[in-house]
Amino acid sequence: MNDMQITTGLVQRRRFLKHLILGVAAGATPLPRLHARAATTDTSEEKAFVPVMLTPYKKDKSIDYKGLEALTDHYLQSGAKGMFANCLSSEMYELSPQERLKVTETVVKRVNGRFPVVATGSFGSNAAEKADFSKRLADTGVDAIILITSHFAEASESDDTMIRRLEEYLKHTESLALGTYECPRPYKRILSGKVLTFLLETDRLVYHKDTTEDIDAIREKLRLSRGSGLDLYNAHMGSAVASLREGAAGLSPIAGNYYPEVIAWICQHAADSERKREVDWLQEKVREMETRITANYQLSSRYYLRKSGLPMELTSRGANQPLTSEQRLVVDRAYAEVQEWKDQLGM
Repeated sequence: MNDMQITTGLVQRRRFLKHLILGVAAGATPLPRLHARAATTDTSEEKAFVPVMLTPYKKDKSIDYKGLEALTDHYLQSGAKGMFANCLSSEMYELSPQERLKVTETVVKRVNGRFPVVATGSFGSNAAEKADFSKRLADTGVDAIILITSHFAEASESDDTMIRRLEEYLKHTESLALGTYECPRPYKRILSGKVLTFLLETDRLVYHKDTTEDIDAIREKLRLSRGSGLDLYNAHMGSAVASLREGAAGLSPIAGNYYPEVIAWICQHAADSERKREVDWLQEKVREMETRITANYQLSSRYYLRKSGLPMELTSRGANQPLTSEQRLVVDRAYAEVQEWKDQLGM
């Protein structure tokens, strides 16, 4: 298949960082994919905040799709340059397969091609089932299918076992653009250098959400992927600025479900030498803030977003306990402090 055949009939979308090169998804539905870029040591290119999206609910815990559209708009207005739908923050394990698809489709339609959208697709008990759901997810128009690393091997199983299962999945999914996510559930499986190298050699890996909380591990992944089409997004606020300066493509932390405009500002200015002192100051502020604000995350984030003007119910399928008065007070104080940051930095 030549380049003209690959691109015929496809609609270009913005890439997370530069531009989206087009590919063909499995089956009849075309799916844009990110293309490998030339090797570079430039860490000053635009960085992107990609929120791990919440799923708004009504009081009866049915999904509030109008609320999801409003939340998507809020992320965009705050400076997001991509969306991660149907992720752990979305309570993907508490959603039915059809809800996962509809949530993702709602986000894709709302973003309307302005920025890429990725979503988790590796659901199923075997490679064929995972591939089937991935292809159904591709039909929603997402730009890449995210694979949960722990969906391909048990904690006691080797990287070789994981690679064999990935090989089978890859055969079933042809040329779908893929990403990886070191999700804490069912357990956190860190993407090893061996597995990362295998996936890079497929020329299909375009996205990685890193949860190692280890800047040295991030550096190694960046080294291995240099010159490929892989973009790495750090979930850890403690190493946020360091990872951006090392060459990470952006940030995708749960803190983005409290003060997304702050995370977008960090992405914008991390490599700005003229604002280095301000960035370093804010890095320490967000590192400390995250340690106290994220208790009862699913509800405390909704409470914070309500203070920001979003009419979200304090409802979650996954939260085991209600938001306590003490937790509300922590969020109240944090919200006031963030307004001070924004005033000081001229956001």
